[in-house]
Amino acid sequence: MMSFKQVVVEKMAYSLPPHIVSSKELEGTLAPLYQRLNLQIGRLELMTGIEERRFWDSHQQASQSSAEAGIKLLKEGEIDPNKVDLLIHSAVCRDRLEPATASYVHNLMGLGQNTQILDVSNACLGFLNALILGGSMIEQGMIDRAIIVAGENGKPLVDETVRLLNESKFDRKQIKPFFANLTIGGGAVAWSICRENKTNSCLPRLSQFASSTDTSHNKLCEGDQSMGGMLMQTDSEELLHAGIRVATHAWNKFLQVTKWNPQSPQLIVTHQVGKAHQQEIEKALGYDSRKSFNTYKSLGNCGSVSLPITYTLACEQNKDFPQMKSALLGIGSGLSSLMLALNN
Repeated sequence: MMSFKQVVVEKMAYSLPPHIVSSKELEGTLAPLYQRLNLQIGRLELMTGIEERRFWDSHQQASQSSAEAGIKLLKEGEIDPNKVDLLIHSAVCRDRLEPATASYVHNLMGLGQNTQILDVSNACLGFLNALILGGSMIEQGMIDRAIIVAGENGKPLVDETVRLLNESKFDRKQIKPFFANLTIGGGAVAWSICRENKTNSCLPRLSQFASSTDTSHNKLCEGDQSMGGMLMQTDSEELLHAGIRVATHAWNKFLQVTKWNPQSPQLIVTHQVGKAHQQEIEKALGYDSRKSFNTYKSLGNCGSVSLPITYTLACEQNKDFPQMKSALLGIGSGLSSLMLALNN
């Protein structure tokens, strides 16, 4: 557990993929499976609350998506590319094993020679991990500014899942580990964080954070390359229960370090999984659901992008949110939970 004293979110930007696919449209591509198992179109939206998600083309690299948001950040924030000390790419998606995807983003964004670059990967929690890392370096006086980016594109995963399910002879029980794949979408986000001063004191300020980890559940959601595409299997029900337990432990530590009670935050943003996860997390942590801002209905689960893009969109919609007490409640398969307070 740690507290930040002088780190603010200088600027936030995002990029949304152009292709919008409704849950019903996606189910339509599973016609062979649905007909064979006598499944009704509409069950995906009913069970998850996800109405649609967005995709880039399958060939779009993670670096291209991240750079779209990063270039927008530089332009709108009037940030000098030569005054960025650290760039972290924090998405699940990456261009390849070597070099770091951050190297491609750095080039596309036109950043300077003095910018350190690295990738941080921790499933859907990567962006928050990178935010804590970059913020800590600013807090210790090692750097003045860091940019955190993430770009996720779920299309290759969804396409491979549709192919597998349509060609398989799976029964209803056997298709369950692949169901969560159909909730995945795409998006990109970029945040610039820097040291607080008199001119930027009105910006969202990083405050306390707390974390909890239980790796005994690291096999509940596993993804890897398969047949030239991505494939993932998830025990969704057990992952939900295990995730709630890890998040509850992190929440109790979070309330101690912030000296908050469950009703103290004015805005609460969680990792966007779907309807069931949102309802269960609100119930388990005991906060008012009216304080939640959600995007899963229109974006689905965008991996590491989900939480930061949701907070970014919340602040875009309500200009008062950047100055409100806010809680960012992250969770990633593995399992690990990280919670960050803003403006405490």
